[in-house]
Amino acid sequence: MQQDRFMAVLIDADNAPRKSLKNIMEEIAVYGNPTVKRIYGDWTSPNMNSWKQSLLENAITPVQQYGYTTGKNSTDSAMIIDAMDILYSGRVEAFCLVSSDSDFTRLAVRLREAGMTVIGIGERKTPSPFIQACDKFIYIEILNERSRKEKQKQKPGREPQNTSAEPEPEHRNGRPNEPSDIPQEIIDFIAVTVDDVGDEDGWAYLGEVGGLLQKKQPDFDPRNFGFKKLTLLIEASGCFVMDVRENLLKGNGKLIYISNKK
Repeated sequence: MQQDRFMAVLIDADNAPRKSLKNIMEEIAVYGNPTVKRIYGDWTSPNMNSWKQSLLENAITPVQQYGYTTGKNSTDSAMIIDAMDILYSGRVEAFCLVSSDSDFTRLAVRLREAGMTVIGIGERKTPSPFIQACDKFIYIEILNERSRKEKQKQKPGREPQNTSAEPEPEHRNGRPNEPSDIPQEIIDFIAVTVDDVGDEDGWAYLGEVGGLLQKKQPDFDPRNFGFKKLTLLIEASGCFVMDVRENLLKGNGKLIYISNKK
């Protein structure tokens, strides 16, 4: 299981929001066991004091990196050096780089060249080169929105304020998760991918489709469009046919296949 693989989590404190740290660590647990957890910054700076409690709660080790030159981010070099040390130690199978800084693009590429799985987590402002250099990229705004909705469910009768980094999107027709809310280019993207892995009759195993979508666009995530799962997005689009089949290798298992509507 991917949740059991050892993972190094390296966080750029200069380019990661402190208030989202708990949500970030909960998301990371889905993809691996974070055996190395480090965060980099100039901890002598007064504006870093607010991190202390969050680091203690999540057992993250702060790494001191002085800002030797005004206007230069020395955190980058410290993270890169540590990442290579961890890589050569052979103790982990995956890395999670938490930053919105494109300076880590080459690091992500190098780690993948060494056979590591690289997951990036950053804000929507993250430059495309860094996103494309990762195996998977997750937007912090999506994690914050999910957390907000979970808190809303836990407090019935109260309407919490939207504290996410981005305002909640306005859905056409006044309702979320409508087919019209899914961009046409995303539907086309899925349709082409179904054709790429489909058999002669046009049927494709949903697991393969999802994997290829991720490889083509590391930041592809159904949650970006208001859906928890890829299955729900595909159903809501109304552009695909779904077929649930018996898993012959597992007597009680089910496999979902999809095809493009003719």
